[in-house]
Amino acid sequence: MNSTLELLNNRRSLRAYSDQPITAGEKAAILQGAFRAPTAGAMQLYTILEVADPAIKERLAETCDHQPFIAKAPLVLLFLADYQRWWDVFNFSGAPERARELGRPTRPLQVGDLMLACCDTLIAAQSAVIAAESLGIGSCYIGDILENYEIHRELFDLPPYVIPLTLVCFGHPVSQRPAANPSPRFPAEYMVHTDRYRRLAAEEVEPLFRPWIERMQASGGKFVEGAENYGQSNYLRKFIAEFSFEMSRSAAAMLKNWE
Repeated sequence: MNSTLELLNNRRSLRAYSDQPITAGEKAAILQGAFRAPTAGAMQLYTILEVADPAIKERLAETCDHQPFIAKAPLVLLFLADYQRWWDVFNFSGAPERARELGRPTRPLQVGDLMLACCDTLIAAQSAVIAAESLGIGSCYIGDILENYEIHRELFDLPPYVIPLTLVCFGHPVSQRPAANPSPRFPAEYMVHTDRYRRLAAEEVEPLFRPWIERMQASGGKFVEGAENYGQSNYLRKFIAEFSFEMSRSAAAMLKNWE
């Protein structure tokens, strides 16, 4: 296995950071890694917003499902799905007017445009994460940035066609990281299909989650209260958790500008 594959296989989330700062050179390398990510039509439909103000970090630690480590991260990058920049370019360039002069149809920004921007944004974020890992800098994705859209829109002065898609915290580990013991992943036969999608059968649920159950049992863990199996445990702990209802409400609010 080469060094790149080792890095990909050993990567795991880091939530405890040392006081060692991320240097300007390291930050530039992380950002350059993001900028070189694949992008639809070379449009780079994202913006990276560095959260430098400690007060804003503290605010995010609350609005993103109460996670204090966010405020302590040396580098916090907010990855924004951004079609506003190109929409402004189109209008500054007189593109819609020219299209009408040529007898071509025009249209507003729509959900398909947002989905494309989301793809660009997440690819850039993951490229930044891998660039950081190559420098010995750990990271943690914060999906809870999808919650509380109205608060985050005001906090970051976001225009209509920009949405906060993911937040990533970066930092050096507090101490030498122990040998990798990555969390399980679904076996390939469940993740890779050929030519046609294949739905999961009921009898496949147990083997699908067996690695997680064995890991949980080895560490003395157990299902959440009231759950009798892994599916129930995940449903009760995450799918119907308070943050999930808020995330869905918030995401619906984001979509209104794209309808």
